[in-house]
Amino acid sequence: MGHADPSPHGDSGRQSDLHLPDTARELVKILVAGPFGVGKTTLIDSVSEIRPLHTEEQLTEASVAVDDLAGVRDKTTTTVAIDFGRISLTGGIVLYLFGTPGQERFRSLWADIAFGALGALVLVDTRRIDDSFDVLGLVEESGLPYAVALNTFPDSRHYTEEQLRRSLDLEPETPMVICDARDTNASVDALLALVQHLIDRSSSPSQPHPPTETR
Repeated sequence: MGHADPSPHGDSGRQSDLHLPDTARELVKILVAGPFGVGKTTLIDSVSEIRPLHTEEQLTEASVAVDDLAGVRDKTTTTVAIDFGRISLTGGIVLYLFGTPGQERFRSLWADIAFGALGALVLVDTRRIDDSFDVLGLVEESGLPYAVALNTFPDSRHYTEEQLRRSLDLEPETPMVICDARDTNASVDALLALVQHLIDRSSSPSQPHPPTETR
């Protein structure tokens, strides 16, 4: 399994890493999914070696009826299309990270954003576990292998691994890790758990590969 290449995350460092390294061998599209306000934008910010692309807009009164702010009262913006970042791992693996909107009204974008992805990292907020069900359903319907990252907050609720797996209805082989999306190392570790899961699946003849879409 690869490890993240160390690189500065200041603007000057990100600009210097704009071009792909010569060692790049495999380019992998990964979705960073999860419900509204779970920390997808933060995670991509924390790991991206290039300046991340964000399509965020301010939350306004018009969104009050459709965006549930329970548990995320301090949130003032929302992703309306995608977040995008890139991280290079040792072994020549380069992950292209596509953050997906978490609200139901953006569901129509899902097929386009998911096209060509090899896997998904699904962020879950243990204070709002029920909010994750729709996103997990979308990922499973798409046939994408995925790992779950439990993003921690100061007032996060604590459950046993068995309780969480049962609540989220996870298969035994689905990776589940604890992650602080603000922390680069923790976020990289969550992505590495997903990458290892994809490697394990690709080397197992009993595991079906994700369906290939045609256009």
